[in-house]
Amino acid sequence: MPPVSQTARQRMVEFLTGSRLSSYQLAELLGISERQVEDHLVHVVKTITRDRSRRFVLEPSGCQDCGFIFRDRTKLTRPSRCPRCRSESITAPRYGIEPCS
Repeated sequence: MPPVSQTARQRMVEFLTGSRLSSYQLAELLGISERQVEDHLVHVVKTITRDRSRRFVLEPSGCQDCGFIFRDRTKLTRPSRCPRCRSESITAPRYGIEPCS
């Protein structure tokens, strides 16, 4: 568990390194709202992009009804509905940080 003396973003990077978590899971671990997690993620992505030794990984959302995967989505938040079947049963995207090879 990362020390509490670190900022929320620093702790978020620690939690995401080597694992895949949704914004809900991160919110529970950090004790903040999902919206705050999503706001912090934008900055975490920028920080990790500058670091050549690590990369940010986004597992995209998917429709639970028809199986559509949101591969081309650039936003980090969960989509509201499926463009194919209009279902609102969408899985949450998961985020992670991996070392570059």
